[in-house]
Amino acid sequence: MEKAKISTYQLFILIVLFELGSAMLVPIAIEAKQDAWLAILIGMVGGFCLYLVYHGLYSYYPDIPPTDYIQKIMGIFFGKIFAFIYVLYFIYLSARVLRDFGEMLITVFYWETPLFILNTLMVLLVIYTIRKGIEVLARTSELLFVLIFLLGISVLFLIVVSGIIQISNLEPVLEEGIKPVIKTTFTQTLYFPFGEVIIFAMILPYLNRPEKVKRIGLLAIGFSGLILASVMAINVSVLGVNNVTRSPFPLLSTIQTIEVAGFLERLDVYFILISVIGVFIKMCVFFYASVVATANLFKVKESARLAFPLGLAILILSITIASNFSEHVKEGLHVITLYLHLPLQVIIPSLLLLIAFIKNKKKKSKHSKNLFPKRKYRLVERDKK
Repeated sequence: MEKAKISTYQLFILIVLFELGSAMLVPIAIEAKQDAWLAILIGMVGGFCLYLVYHGLYSYYPDIPPTDYIQKIMGIFFGKIFAFIYVLYFIYLSARVLRDFGEMLITVFYWETPLFILNTLMVLLVIYTIRKGIEVLARTSELLFVLIFLLGISVLFLIVVSGIIQISNLEPVLEEGIKPVIKTTFTQTLYFPFGEVIIFAMILPYLNRPEKVKRIGLLAIGFSGLILASVMAINVSVLGVNNVTRSPFPLLSTIQTIEVAGFLERLDVYFILISVIGVFIKMCVFFYASVVATANLFKVKESARLAFPLGLAILILSITIASNFSEHVKEGLHVITLYLHLPLQVIIPSLLLLIAFIKNKKKKSKHSKNLFPKRKYRLVERDKK
């Protein structure tokens, strides 16, 4: 792994920007209708639980990435198989985020531009950043966090001033009971975006203060969850449930409704900046984890050499995973949740933590048994004397 360290503040920012990423752009949890914000908050609580699982594995193996400790837990043969599956999973998610970025720009702004061109530009930028290392990515995220924070505050101010918020659109709360909210949570928000924080298992070994990993991660997930729930509540209150459901990018539609003093309107540039920054950071984190995991698994000393070939693979995959945007969205909502997110974010990490706990307990018991006879022997010798 790269010899580098990042601070707890940088980890916090990376997680927040990563969690917001593409989730802030799409109509997340809208199946729960006006209770979408509640489904996001419950998903955030589930995200806390998943992060504690990932942190539990990190506490047993703080200095090595998942591709290594999976082999220690499951054995070399099966460990390499599952580590390779996670490498493919990280690469696939990188391609999906890249496809989200390209489709967003084509749908909203660049109608005549080929998807390949837009995705290529983003991939080249991400490759350049990743080749500089995790420390450069962390420092870049610090600067971008300030910018996106100022943009968010200004957008919120303009929405409030323009008087377009209709609280009645959020009523009645739990009109159809809690069941649709729970269903949306366990089919969507638990995995996207909160379960995707599993990618940071590849980054946690770089933290300069390991004792704060747990607290910082939970704070970052909570902060990003509150922001996502607030954004979704604002979208629904401004547009209404039906318009949010029909809009592929409800945040853009909300920003487009802003009109202050009859001249301050059509502030699409806010959406452009927020979306590009969020997707860029999320893409960088996914891509960096893919590069490091591949290098670690196949014993490549200089992981930077893998940036270009993996970048090309992700670019091609982002074009070929779906024939159109609607198919891409449908695949993300129904297919990968059941066959990828559930086993790789929830089931396998939980089993790994259970096995690691049992192995660690056995080691401790063996250690204590080895010490006890020696102590007993010394006491007998002392009595004889």
